[in-house]
Amino acid sequence: MKQEYFEVGQIVNTFGIKGFVKVKPFTDSIDRFEELKYVLIQKDKQLIQMQIEEVKYKDMLVLLKLKGIEDINMAEKLKGCYLKIKREDSKKLPENTYFIADLIGLNVYTDEGNLLGKVDDIYNNKSSDIYVIKDELGKQILLPGTKEVIKQIDIENEKIVVHLIDGLI
Repeated sequence: MKQEYFEVGQIVNTFGIKGFVKVKPFTDSIDRFEELKYVLIQKDKQLIQMQIEEVKYKDMLVLLKLKGIEDINMAEKLKGCYLKIKREDSKKLPENTYFIADLIGLNVYTDEGNLLGKVDDIYNNKSSDIYVIKDELGKQILLPGTKEVIKQIDIENEKIVVHLIDGLI
């Protein structure tokens, strides 16, 4: 099931006294925030739509000025909140690339048909993505996200097929 919203960052602190918030981005392209007109802030299990008035950058963090947040005291109340966008507001991906949110939870099979487990997480280690696969006992398998290993991703059937190269497991 495709997610309706994507997390694009988390408010980690305030910045200055005029209501800016510091955001740790969860997106590959940090300048993505400049294209957004608004974000959805998850606070107390609710999504609150807030208009973006200004975007700046500092030390790999995004500084956002949100409409209605006029001082440090108001900004302080947003610390720890996650920022989301609607799926339709996300960037269109090139062919054969996927949103991590759509891959989490997919069943992972070997090319021989054996179930390894489900995708639990995906992170990047500079050279490639690393797929964290967890079996029903909680054991983790780490697989590189390379063409040699990841053979097929089928979002519709919630399935990934991998080829296990000697030494991976």
